[in-house]
Amino acid sequence: MKKVSNILARKGNNVVAIDGGTTVLDALKLMSEKNIGSVIITEDGEYVGLLTERDYARKVILHGKSSLETQVREIMTTGLPRILPDNSIETCMHIMSESNIRYLPVFQADQLCGIISISDVVTETILSHEETIEQLKSYIQS
Repeated sequence: MKKVSNILARKGNNVVAIDGGTTVLDALKLMSEKNIGSVIITEDGEYVGLLTERDYARKVILHGKSSLETQVREIMTTGLPRILPDNSIETCMHIMSESNIRYLPVFQADQLCGIISISDVVTETILSHEETIEQLKSYIQS
C-alpha cells in the first residue's frame, strides 16, 4: 500500500511559504512564477494556514476586495486536516473527497514536512497501477 512518504520521495518535500502579511497580489505572483496552486502561510516562521487559488477566487474576487491591499492571513484556509508521511494514499483520497479540499499539509512531529495535492494523489495512484500491471505481465510471461 502506497503512502504519503512515497509521494514526498518522488516530488520532494520542499514547500513554498510566505508570511501572513504578504499581499494577495504578491502571493499570486509567486504562485504563478512557481507554477503552483497553493502556498504555505507562516507567522513567526510557524505554519498557520494555506492559501489556494480557490481562496482567492472565493474570498477576494467575489467579495470585491483588493488584491493589492488584502493580506493573505485574511483569506487563507486554516484548520486543514494534518496528515503524516505514514498515512496511506487511500486515506488522503478519503479526506480530500469528504472535506472537498485539494491540498493537505504533511506533518512529522508537529513540523511541516511537505504538502500534497489531489494531483499528487492521482499521479501516485496511476504509478501504482502501472507497477501492478507490469508485475502481472511479467508473471503471465514467466
